[in-house]
Amino acid sequence: MSRIGKQPITLPTGVTATVEYEKVIIKGAKGEITRIIHPDIKVVVEGNVVTCSVVRQSKQASALWGTTRAVIASAAEGVSAGVKKQLELQGVGYRAAVKGKNLELLVGFSHPVKVDAPEHITFSVEKEIITVEGVDPIVVGQTAANIRKIRPPEPYKGKGIRYVGEHVRRKAGKVVGATTA
Repeated sequence: MSRIGKQPITLPTGVTATVEYEKVIIKGAKGEITRIIHPDIKVVVEGNVVTCSVVRQSKQASALWGTTRAVIASAAEGVSAGVKKQLELQGVGYRAAVKGKNLELLVGFSHPVKVDAPEHITFSVEKEIITVEGVDPIVVGQTAANIRKIRPPEPYKGKGIRYVGEHVRRKAGKVVGATTA
């Protein structure tokens, strides 16, 4: 039984949710998000409280119960306050700049890497911090992961693109002159 799935979702002020067949539409001040729901999960909206329950017991329905509740809760927070992820550049000569709506990265390649902004996503850069902002938490998280994937932090010097606050495990380099006779 899901502990997360049982908890009701209290919608923030100014956010409304409607259920249409197998879709939940969440509207707020920042925009609108639509999520598809599995047929075995039932979503009920009563005032500003949303509850999820299992219609038919199955392994898949039990697994999706808590996930559905978490996705709806994060979407409700996204349309009311927005979502942002921050990445930091670590390395000599690594730079980022916003060109129009897109992001241009100089991260040690022979050419600049251009990242196109998906719909409803904005980039901003301050010093070595890249901020990805938007309404949909899934799209913001995936965009940040795609940027990090361009040059993930390497374990010897720690150079690369990482999330703010991410700890990179460092490896010891080769030790020169440590031979035994």
